[in-house]
Amino acid sequence: MNQTRVFLFFAWLMVATLLWMEWGKWKTAQDQPATPVAAATTSSTPDQGSGVPSAEGLASPSATVADQTTAPSNSAAAAPAVQGTKVTVSTDTLKLVIDGSKVLRAQLLQYPQTRDAGAPPVELFNEDPAQLYTAGLAYIAQSGAAPDQSAVFRPEQPQRDYALTAGQASLSIPFVWEGNGVRIVRTFTVKRGEYLVGVSDQVTNTGAAPWTAVVYRQLERVPPPPVKGGFTNPHAFSLVGAAWRTAAGAYERRKFDKDYLEDGKLNQDTTGGWAAMLEHHFLSAWVPDAKQPTKVSLDERTIGGTQRYLVSETGPSLTVAPGQTTATDARLWVGPKLVKAIKASAIPGLDSAVDYSRFAPLAVIGSGLFWILSHLHDLLGNWGWSIIGLVVVVKLVLFPLSSAQYKSMAKMRRFQPRMAQLKERYGEDRAKLQQAMMELYKKEKINPMGGCLPTLIQMPIFLCLYWVLNESVELRQAPWMLWIQDLTARDPFFILPVLNVAVMFLTQKLSPNVGMDPTQAKMMQFMPLIFGVTMAFFPAGLVLYWVTNGSLSLLQQWWMGRIHGQPVLAKPETDGKGHTKDDLPSKGKGK
Repeated sequence: MNQTRVFLFFAWLMVATLLWMEWGKWKTAQDQPATPVAAATTSSTPDQGSGVPSAEGLASPSATVADQTTAPSNSAAAAPAVQGTKVTVSTDTLKLVIDGSKVLRAQLLQYPQTRDAGAPPVELFNEDPAQLYTAGLAYIAQSGAAPDQSAVFRPEQPQRDYALTAGQASLSIPFVWEGNGVRIVRTFTVKRGEYLVGVSDQVTNTGAAPWTAVVYRQLERVPPPPVKGGFTNPHAFSLVGAAWRTAAGAYERRKFDKDYLEDGKLNQDTTGGWAAMLEHHFLSAWVPDAKQPTKVSLDERTIGGTQRYLVSETGPSLTVAPGQTTATDARLWVGPKLVKAIKASAIPGLDSAVDYSRFAPLAVIGSGLFWILSHLHDLLGNWGWSIIGLVVVVKLVLFPLSSAQYKSMAKMRRFQPRMAQLKERYGEDRAKLQQAMMELYKKEKINPMGGCLPTLIQMPIFLCLYWVLNESVELRQAPWMLWIQDLTARDPFFILPVLNVAVMFLTQKLSPNVGMDPTQAKMMQFMPLIFGVTMAFFPAGLVLYWVTNGSLSLLQQWWMGRIHGQPVLAKPETDGKGHTKDDLPSKGKGK
């Protein structure tokens, strides 16, 4: 096996995989119903017209809470929020609109939608019904009344706009709900430089009977718009769906599509878990107190002809005696998939939402690559130069293997005329040709497999880097230099793809085509062009990696050829039948 054939095989495998994934997306789109179901789907969601959801049979958070009810809904029948109850909160990272029961809007102020001057920030939460995506909080009553997601929480202060001032580290915005002897003070807390929103409830029973309810937190959104651009669009490979952490600490996920509930609605008990919604570069997640037992649930419903996906947490159960006060706390992550910030938040397993691969071994490699890449960025201050630095690091690690590879290739290139002579002699007798070739390899100490291992190692690194560039929000809209102003978008002038074609062509000229027939050789001449066209629409950062890697490999191959290569042997003279006096195998055979 030589390097060219290995490269060709993996090239075909990669292209076939991308085409298969693209066909899968097309097939899913074909299978989707043309219009949403007009009637509301049948579910166990209680009637919210009264504002007090039924919770019959809800004895504890470990009971089948989500089996009995999907908690308070924001259906058309729900009471509308009173005008003037919304509050706007602004920090250096977030601009939120909150009404006490829900976070209705969330703008990520440091992430513009495009690189255009004055572009609006990314809006993760949105109360517009056509783009609905909200985070809600409620209680499921077991005795007495409880606020659902349509309940009116009035701001405790007359102020409606809050903003961090210079030198201010945090803001706290309290809301109040009162009904039937229960008073709930809900406080939202935001901090400078953070994407975590703290939510704390102080529940006071001012009545004469115990009050019992179950905490309910929910993320809800309409289906995301379809991704355009095919397999060259990084958005096409990012999961848009639900994710959660199981009781065993495992990371699970499910895509928003027609098979969202194929495995059931999911009612899974956990402690120290979280429930999230993911999309390319961004996520939202409800994170309860790590010691409180909860039940993670997935569901979907159709309201007013519009489909909605739901991810929720139910629990814990609260019982507040008359005259007593009980507190519950949770956090809401609403922002980008920043690895350092997520790890600094100390939320167990949430960094798994930065999904470098669906396969655990590749995800580990991807995480390691990003770790190196981020440290290089700390040193160099530019993600483009960091990618080039990553290539250098990988090349240094693989230097012993690649040196052996190019040394073997230099010897094979020197003996190409002898190999051509053996092929001429044995013609179509593949068995005898292979035997003669192996004897030649053994005599001249040539390792025909020497070029395979470095190529095999490079392919998973290349694939993992694709996922790293695709998933890492740190590289989103990051410039390199000159014409490359977004490493996650294609090269606008196709300069890097053209350089990639040139490097591959020169590499091909230096590589021996041992045992390759003329037809294969002609086909291989088109491979640089085919790959150049394919990669022309890939993210510029990925093409930059491939061009840099190919250029260093070409330089190393040329240098090793000069050191270890010798003049190419002349093709031996034969007797017209392919025989020479010093033939391999031994004389007399074939006469």
